[in-house]
Amino acid sequence: MMRRNTQTDPDARSMQSNGTIKGLIGYNVQSAVDTKHHLIVAHDVTNNGSDRSQLSKISRMSKEAMHVDKLSVVADRGYYKGKEIQSCDDAGISAYVCRPQTSGSQATGLYGKRDFIYVPNEDLYICPAGEKAIYRYTTTEKGLSVKKYWSSACVRCLIKSDCTTGVNRRITRTEYEPALEVMATRLDEKPEVMAIRKSTVEHPFGTIKMWMGSTHFLMKRLSCVSAEMSLHVLAYNLTRVMNMIGSKQLIKAIQA
Repeated sequence: MMRRNTQTDPDARSMQSNGTIKGLIGYNVQSAVDTKHHLIVAHDVTNNGSDRSQLSKISRMSKEAMHVDKLSVVADRGYYKGKEIQSCDDAGISAYVCRPQTSGSQATGLYGKRDFIYVPNEDLYICPAGEKAIYRYTTTEKGLSVKKYWSSACVRCLIKSDCTTGVNRRITRTEYEPALEVMATRLDEKPEVMAIRKSTVEHPFGTIKMWMGSTHFLMKRLSCVSAEMSLHVLAYNLTRVMNMIGSKQLIKAIQA
């Protein structure tokens, strides 16, 4: 959600969509919705235009609000980030986020990283030709510790043209790769969870946007917009509960 025409709001920022900055100025609202009752259990308002670093924060807020020891969260590709997935694991939260299709090699018709099999006990990759891409060195890229692997057999490989245009096909492995691999296994075992996400979190957002109208947020400054969003969430949850159990039962529960 975002507030348009916000040139007078110093806290508003450009929002991102599909990894690119758009001309929409406003705020980024995060929300978590439970799959059983479709209530908003946690929400947050930020002026960070990307969702990439938001998953662990809203997931931890949800876990605390629901008073559970373990929690499963499902999010779209915009939340895919190794550090965030690892942070969720550390907090007892099982994340389900599909890997974005951003492989430059695959985009040009070459083998992607998914075609290389990692062997943990030997710390190497098996390439599509069956050769071993062994560990070479560790470097730092964008603040991340990254390990580099490649095979010396690339120069004589018969399928090299399907794999790389360079001398060797180099494979990278970040410090968060183990967490991402565990999550990929979870997704393979439960592919239906992504459909559950679409039918869960989108409905409350759509309902609240309809209530807001075309102008969306009326307030300015992050603190005021956060308060406005909290009122919208409260109104949605109260309406949802009344639709499920009736206003009389809700009043009794509040008075108890």
